[in-house]
Amino acid sequence: MRRVVIVGPPPVQILDVTGPLEVFSNAPGYEVVLANPGPERTLRTNRGLTLGEAVPIAELTGPIDTLLIAGGPGSETGSYDPAFIAWIAATAKRCRRVASICTGAFLLAEAGLLDGKQAVTHWRFCDRLAREYPAITVKPEPIYLKDGSTYTSAGITAGLDLSLALVEEDHGHEVALAIARFLVIFLVRPGGQAQFSHMLSNQSAASQPLRELQVWMIENLREDLSVERLAERMHMSARHFTRVCLRETGMNPGQFVDRMRVEAAQQRIDSSGMGLKEVAGACGFGSADALRRVFVRVLGVTPGEYASRFRSTRVSQ
Repeated sequence: MRRVVIVGPPPVQILDVTGPLEVFSNAPGYEVVLANPGPERTLRTNRGLTLGEAVPIAELTGPIDTLLIAGGPGSETGSYDPAFIAWIAATAKRCRRVASICTGAFLLAEAGLLDGKQAVTHWRFCDRLAREYPAITVKPEPIYLKDGSTYTSAGITAGLDLSLALVEEDHGHEVALAIARFLVIFLVRPGGQAQFSHMLSNQSAASQPLRELQVWMIENLREDLSVERLAERMHMSARHFTRVCLRETGMNPGQFVDRMRVEAAQQRIDSSGMGLKEVAGACGFGSADALRRVFVRVLGVTPGEYASRFRSTRVSQ
């Protein structure tokens, strides 16, 4: 039995704990232990609920296979219990692997376990993590990262993705897939997949008319999305529309259309069995060759290379 210990400074983000708890509890060969950094036998969460049957870390005995540090408000204070940090640092040396969920990365950082490594945390805290711990190479986009025997994950639900990936690492794809099906979640959002959509990020900063245009574009990717056609829908000249698009999204209309179509293609490659010709047609590319060219320009990889990394069954060429 592999022992998995889940612990974090209270209050913890409830899903940072219960997500991995559900994944490992439904997998074979694990003993899952909920722990508390202090003497309490419960673990307080950020939503007013208290999780019972927690074991004080001072009472933990025996080997630990996987140590998971949960995030939450208790991990975001910038002031940490030195005894808990020392325990993490010492325990990590005896574990096969150590992982953080969300802002639990700050505890690993404080313990020195991320020095010289790549790491990720919730996108809202990536800049702070990089600023406070310059020895870490912070990667803001991935859902989770592995660097040696240390794993870090992005915000909240990314703990599910990381936990499924760890189960798959131990037991193979079919076991992880069975758990994902039982929990009715995807297996597996790839670790290198972005935490959030660039389109959604740009949409939040755009004016309402441009947001409405973006919604129409998403629903009509196969339409003519030329600068002239989009400017006409906005009741602007092509030149004025280009200036507005640059100001509000940081991209010219052509770049914005390419990014939108590529993100739509990524979603289809991730979650369907469509071939490249079908993906290209569904997303408004004139051909599979056009899809390849734009994919390389936007992402730096071909659709086939992307599929081989991020889809369990390789896309048909």
